[in-house]
Amino acid sequence: MNKVAVNISINEIAQCSCGKNRFTLYKKPLLRVICHCEICQEFNDAPYGDIVIFNKADVLLPENHSVAFKTYTNPPMVQRGKCKSCNKPAIELLAMPMAPALTIIPTANILNKEFVPEVSFHSFYHRRIKDSDDAFPKYSGFLKSQVMFMLHLFKARLLGP
Repeated sequence: MNKVAVNISINEIAQCSCGKNRFTLYKKPLLRVICHCEICQEFNDAPYGDIVIFNKADVLLPENHSVAFKTYTNPPMVQRGKCKSCNKPAIELLAMPMAPALTIIPTANILNKEFVPEVSFHSFYHRRIKDSDDAFPKYSGFLKSQVMFMLHLFKARLLGP
């Protein structure tokens, strides 16, 4: 097999609503999650967050970005970033102890919809504003939502997206 062909990056693009902040995506996301937690509701100004999760190394956040990051809880594992121009969700950075760093991007911010995987599950479903009429697994409760997130993430990292 040609080694050069194996190392070619995908180079898809994601951007905030106004397009001022653009991010280069080098590999497909690990998974897609619908999160109904109150923080995702507040951050997204929506009933839930529809997000895709990448390994941190697979997303390039340009040095000249204009994203304002905010921490909603302690410990500050997730830095949620909104565009300074349109004030819409742009990107989130997740750093958990003893786990690889991740980058989270709202699904709506990925330009090539063929690049977006099917939903893996709903988390924090007990906080939902309205029911979701789909067949994807729905996890309620803090502990179950967190454990299932880690299990799905581990599986995606092991088997690939």
